[in-house]
Amino acid sequence: MIVGVIVWELHLAGCQSLKDKRRIVKSLKDRLHQRFNVSAAEVEHQDSWQRAALACGVVANDRRHVEEVLGACDRLVHSEPRAHIITSETSLR
Repeated sequence: MIVGVIVWELHLAGCQSLKDKRRIVKSLKDRLHQRFNVSAAEVEHQDSWQRAALACGVVANDRRHVEEVLGACDRLVHSEPRAHIITSETSLR
C-alpha cells in the first residue's frame, strides 16, 4: 500500500475577506475530489484572508499511480489563476 500526500502553501492575492478565500479553497477541494477521487482539506491558516495550506491525499497499491494522480492534482492547482503556489511538498510512504 502506498500513501501519497501533497501540501500546497497558497497566496490568494485577490481575497478581501474569509468568505472570498473560502470560495476559492472550496472550489479547489471540490474539483480535486471530483476529478481525481482524492481527499482534500485546508490544513492551516484558516483565519488568514490571503493565505491557505491545502493538502491532498491518495492511497493505492501502485507507486506510479499515486505519483501520476498527485502530479495531475498539482497541475490543477497550478492552473488556478486566483491562487499562487508559494511552496509545494510531496511525500510518499
